[in-house]
Amino acid sequence: MRVFSAANRFGVLALSFALLAGCASNDTTSDEDQYAGVAERELYDRARDALDSNRFNIAVERLEALDTRYPFGEHAEQAQLELVYAYYKNDDWEEARAAASRFIRLHPDHPQIDYAYYLRGLAAWQAGRFSLERLRLIDISKRDLGATRDAYGDFRELIQRYPQSEYAPDAKQRIVYLRELLARHELHVADYYLRRGAYLAAVERGRWVVEHYPESNATHDALATMVEGYQGLDMDDRADEVLAVLRENAPDHDQLDGNRFAPKYLD
Repeated sequence: MRVFSAANRFGVLALSFALLAGCASNDTTSDEDQYAGVAERELYDRARDALDSNRFNIAVERLEALDTRYPFGEHAEQAQLELVYAYYKNDDWEEARAAASRFIRLHPDHPQIDYAYYLRGLAAWQAGRFSLERLRLIDISKRDLGATRDAYGDFRELIQRYPQSEYAPDAKQRIVYLRELLARHELHVADYYLRRGAYLAAVERGRWVVEHYPESNATHDALATMVEGYQGLDMDDRADEVLAVLRENAPDHDQLDGNRFAPKYLD
């Protein structure tokens, strides 16, 4: 029977590890170089095939490879735009927004630039869906609606820059919904401040709604919030001024009782 020395056993182990490392290295190299030598047109066709068959993770991989290998090629611009879509369909919201912003920066005169703005807004919309769907089930004062605000801004920019875009009607409908959501969010926070006696902060939240979301259905409630906040600050003159605006624009508001104003949170 043959006996291996300790040195021989160490050598065998070292060789095994080297072979395993070599295999792993070869696998990595194979993944990285799988598109090496593939012509631009063929790589683009492969990416399109993946998109058409809803294999969006594969489409992302191929479009990224195309963008890296042929950044100034015949299909470069279209590939960059389709990469935004592939990220979006692959639920990579932040990647989609970043790719859309890059496309807008690099190709501001592209005939489909409105589509890039639209996709950027949709990605933000999807990123904010948790906030949208769970709005009433959480302490709203602790919820960050950053992605929702991004979507609102993106859709507004789209319709301002390209009012005739085929995507403008859908963007307008989303803006209406987002505007109401964001305004109500501000008022929930304002109520939170009123309950805790932070009257100046409540007034500022109400003013924000009036100034930034004047077309929102929440503006009358925002005025009422400002009245209550000014009363809490003992700024009766300012409270009366805002109250007069509320009476003129919403005489049936539920906090108006004849000539009286009924605060919700003041004693």
